Order: sequence, then structure tokens, then C-alpha cells
Amino acid sequence: MNPGGPALPPGTNPDTPMFVISVAAELAGLHAQTLRSYDRLGLVSPGRSAGGGRRYSARDIALLREVQRLSQEEGVNLAGIKRIIELEQLVDELRSRLDEMAQELLAARAAAEQAAASVHASYRRDLVPVDRRQALVVWRPKRSR
Repeated sequence: MNPGGPALPPGTNPDTPMFVISVAAELAGLHAQTLRSYDRLGLVSPGRSAGGGRRYSARDIALLREVQRLSQEEGVNLAGIKRIIELEQLVDELRSRLDEMAQELLAARAAAEQAAASVHASYRRDLVPVDRRQALVVWRPKRSR
């Protein structure tokens, strides 16, 4: 369920803030001061405890690891990493909205098909619809008296 990340306790999810900064730093392979800097720069936004201490989630840990990878392996500066993270979040939001709209479209199509079937079921069987574009018109002049 959480490949490569810390094991999650029952009743939690990847967004549950639960790791203090020292544990998060160790899990991410970074120094606690680096995590504070990343928080100030807006790269990672951990939750806060009642006392104001940072609490990192499993998703935050994964994001910290990705920031480290982009910085160390790809040579991307922190401003570039922040922009990458923002764009990835935007893509996720747009994908989610697209999925919602696709579901709405499917529901609307099903409703339209059901309405059309209901209308067709109400047709009288002795009437035949005629396409006026293909109908034959016979002209008969009026007789003069």
C-alpha cells in the first residue's frame, strides 16, 4: 500500500501527520534543519501539533525523498523543484476533475438514453414517423368550376 515509505499504523492513511521532525529527517535521509528550510520555502508543508511542532505524514516523507532526488540526481535547483511540485499537484487536480466530469457525462448519457427509451415506448404503434426531407409530395391543381 505504501511502497518504499514507512509502514503505516492501522487507522491512518498516507496524509496522516504523525512523524516528528527528527524521525521524518531520518526517514527521508536529510538533516532536520533541511526539513525546516524546505518548510519555509514551501516545498513541503507538514501538519502541526497542538503545540506548533511539525508533524510529517508518509506522503510528506515521500515528497522529501523526491525533492532530494531531484536536487541530487537531476541537478534541479529548489525553485525548479518547487515549480515541478506545483505542476504535479495541478496535474493531479486536473486528472481528478476530469474523472469527475467523465462520471457526470456517463450519468447524463445514461439518463438521456433512458428518457429516449421512455419516449419511444410511448409511441403509438399504428403511427409511423416520416422523414419530411424524403417524403413524396403530390401536387394536384384545383378544378375550376
